[in-house]
Amino acid sequence: RALFAEYAAELADPEQRKLYEEEVAALERERGVEVRFVHPEAGYVLRTSQAGSRRCYLNVCSNPQVGAPQARPEPGGHRWALPYSLAPGREELGRGGRRRLVYDVVFHPAALRLAARSARFRRLLSDTALEAVERHCAVQLDRANATVLRGTKYKGVPQAPVIRTPLPGGPPPPPDDDGDSPLPPF
Repeated sequence: RALFAEYAAELADPEQRKLYEEEVAALERERGVEVRFVHPEAGYVLRTSQAGSRRCYLNVCSNPQVGAPQARPEPGGHRWALPYSLAPGREELGRGGRRRLVYDVVFHPAALRLAARSARFRRLLSDTALEAVERHCAVQLDRANATVLRGTKYKGVPQAPVIRTPLPGGPPPPPDDDGDSPLPPF
């Protein structure tokens, strides 16, 4: 128990987390890839269900490393480009030991500022988050009953996904050798 408590305290230590991120970045640089950790900053939470039965939460978050929203004028209005980063869904325990699915969809902070000022933009941001999860995670969400949880900015424990970018002039990716590498593929 003492060893487990020590391990848990080490994981929670910000200095240890920073050291871990630096080591991962150095290891990936050797592979010819630049790694940036995207630490989500709380925004708002959408509650919906997956496949009509399983409770699901989408954390709409922000991080300045994600591209800023851009509007292009078109006849009759504007067309918005909303870059985002999507972390894989994770299962967490909620109240009463019930399992819930949590997805983090990260936008630029400017997108969340626009959503705070405009209900129409907030609906656009929420629809983009729902569509992103459906498309990339191959799930069906209940869009009709998706609601914003008032007073809740984030559900679950924040996790920092990574953005990988190949370095120019870096070594070519190694040939796939039946998945023996402990590191995830490019």
